[in-house]
Amino acid sequence: MGYVDKNLLPNEEISYRAHLHWIIYTLPIIVFVIAILVAVSGGGWIAGIALGVIGFVLLLPPWIKASSSEFAITNKRVLIKVGLIRRHSLELLLQKVEGIGVDQGILGRMLGYGTITVSGVGGTKETFRMISNPLEFRRQVQASLTS
Repeated sequence: MGYVDKNLLPNEEISYRAHLHWIIYTLPIIVFVIAILVAVSGGGWIAGIALGVIGFVLLLPPWIKASSSEFAITNKRVLIKVGLIRRHSLELLLQKVEGIGVDQGILGRMLGYGTITVSGVGGTKETFRMISNPLEFRRQVQASLTS
């Protein structure tokens, strides 16, 4: 049971969940591919294994980040929690949401990831990067506001 599930209000139901995009694993994947290429192309198994270990070490931080990040929209609030040791959370009532900004570069548009900026009444402005399908997140918030 995650942060969002533990912090639901009475009669509050989750209508949408988002997550971080797989793009956060790009560097470890590249290192693993290089490790395989080195091992099978005659560069030596030891060098391939060493690069594989480096790839595994590089895989840990994005995996921890992905597994400790939660993005949810309920019938009452927007709930976002990121971080394992240093936790950052945002719990904003739907009535207090002024807008959800979405920033996507060309690669983000092609692969379906981007940055969302949640703006709340009173100047609250929080930015979250590498969110999978950020346009759907915004659409779900807007749909929850009208229902």
